[in-house]
Amino acid sequence: METKILKVDEESLALARQIIRGGGLVAMPTETVYGLGADGTDGEAVKKIYAVKGRPSDNPLIAHVHKDYDIEKLVYVEQDYAWKLKKAFMPGPLTMVFYSKGVISPVATCGGDTLAVRIPSHEGAQAFLKAVDVPVVAPSANVSKHVSPVTAQHVYDDLNGKIPLILDGGKCSGGIESTVLDVTEKVPRILRAGLVTREMIASVAGDCVYAEHKETDKVRSPGVKYGHYMPRAETARFTAEEKVAAFAYFDEAKKSGRKPVLLCETSLKEEIGERNVIFLGEDAREMASNLFYDLRAAEKTSDLIVVIEPRGTGGVYDGVMNRLTKAAKKCNG
Repeated sequence: METKILKVDEESLALARQIIRGGGLVAMPTETVYGLGADGTDGEAVKKIYAVKGRPSDNPLIAHVHKDYDIEKLVYVEQDYAWKLKKAFMPGPLTMVFYSKGVISPVATCGGDTLAVRIPSHEGAQAFLKAVDVPVVAPSANVSKHVSPVTAQHVYDDLNGKIPLILDGGKCSGGIESTVLDVTEKVPRILRAGLVTREMIASVAGDCVYAEHKETDKVRSPGVKYGHYMPRAETARFTAEEKVAAFAYFDEAKKSGRKPVLLCETSLKEEIGERNVIFLGEDAREMASNLFYDLRAAEKTSDLIVVIEPRGTGGVYDGVMNRLTKAAKKCNG
């Protein structure tokens, strides 16, 4: 299969509509990461997503719709605060989990009674969703467990020959997946941290908590059960307080003939010396925007990525740390 990368325009959107309406897959840009989309009402099309990615069949998908779509066609909106959150943060990097009306294929919901819904703000995503005019279920457009893609080239690197079309909308600005929020109960629960923070949600809904994921829980969100975001190079993670140990780990690896690279916040610039380094950024949003892009860059040039965790906590840092803990094994300082 030939995989085309096309800029988002009338011609590529017409092709995307043809592919989606014909039961095929299209990779689409969003403001968070690139998604691999299929018609969410077509169970056979949805199965192709799992097959192409090598994704576990009990890991549910998010339904994406354009900003003028009536989400009550798909879900029951039972909590008043959900409407307030929709007004405040949608379109944008927020996914809300509701009880499903069963319109979306049970393949996408893994047979569950809930559905995650998102309205991306990316202009290319909006144009695509309006062009196809069906709810599009989509996980990240990469091989399962690999680092999520934030450019069309990243998608091509993973899925060339497996899908017919990648819509190129440039580099994703957000850089990490959407916040996933369970809104089926009186208090909203964050299932996956992202750019819409607990503090932001609480300011609108009155309260917000993090879900305590247990082995016996019914999985309502992607990104909570399996390994994710893992580079193809060995990746070791140290806390900010363990930076001296991280430097020593790097130096020992280099002495042994390996090609290590440090991944850390810009504030450590004066302490790095001559070591090979990729700086994530100066604040949480910059780090989120750069994280997957930098991990993919690092895996291409190095055989060991030594990550030093950012010092910040709360807010968007929670989303950054959520990804780092899944991407890299913890080393003792």
